[in-house]
Amino acid sequence: MSTRIALFGAGGKMGVRLSKNLMGSPYTVRHVEPGAVGRQRLQDELGITAVSADVALDGVDVVILAVPDTLIGKLAAEIAPLLQPGTMVMTLDAAAPFAGHLPERKDLVYFVAHPCHPTIFSPEVHKPGAVDYFGGVSAPQSVVSALMQGTDEDFALGETIARTIYQPILRSYRVTVEQMALLEPGLSETVCATLLDVMREAMDEVVSRGVPADCARDFLLGHMTILSAVIFKQIPGQFSDACNKAITFGKPRLMRDDWLKVFDRDEITESIRRIT
Repeated sequence: MSTRIALFGAGGKMGVRLSKNLMGSPYTVRHVEPGAVGRQRLQDELGITAVSADVALDGVDVVILAVPDTLIGKLAAEIAPLLQPGTMVMTLDAAAPFAGHLPERKDLVYFVAHPCHPTIFSPEVHKPGAVDYFGGVSAPQSVVSALMQGTDEDFALGETIARTIYQPILRSYRVTVEQMALLEPGLSETVCATLLDVMREAMDEVVSRGVPADCARDFLLGHMTILSAVIFKQIPGQFSDACNKAITFGKPRLMRDDWLKVFDRDEITESIRRIT
């Protein structure tokens, strides 16, 4: 008998992506979507008819919670009494598990799988007719997985499912839930998204000072490409003395001396508390 999966939030933005990649897989998938718009989207885009939670959970092996972080605790508490021992509950982000929002059920398997998204250096991201910035369509991406509780056999099953829902896969990494929290929200959102937002504000500022908008955008995005390629060692190279001096004097102007404390456990915990 094939592994039976109950996919909650199947008609949402992420749920539809997963539903599409699960089509044709060796798994038996039951789609749960409470919203009328989401149910119609499943039907219109994928020809899938959603079922009730009770039907989806009957004899299920794996439950995937493709719902917002703020709903995971409530939903997990509602369905936990209906799950048989050994059932896997999979979340798509470490926030709720890290924050302790999953029910105290030692006989359940808790697994987290999150996509890395395609690297900016991947040529498949920009392929004509198949642009894929997010991943899970045509551009290969890596995936990180964490087993919060369960066995190595459970991890193997969870990783195999993760490879399916986030395909095509470049590489697969095993980390802890705590390490995944360092990656997100720590590295990807608190640091990367924030600094990119600051860069956008900087671009808007030079535009306000008279630089044509298209010129500023092309100049910034072009420099992001080559500077990133050198900084992340995608290509061999080094910056000019002028650029190195700009970094040396610019970093203390832009960054607090203690900014790396954003990765301290109490900082990550507070960030996740706000998220969830």
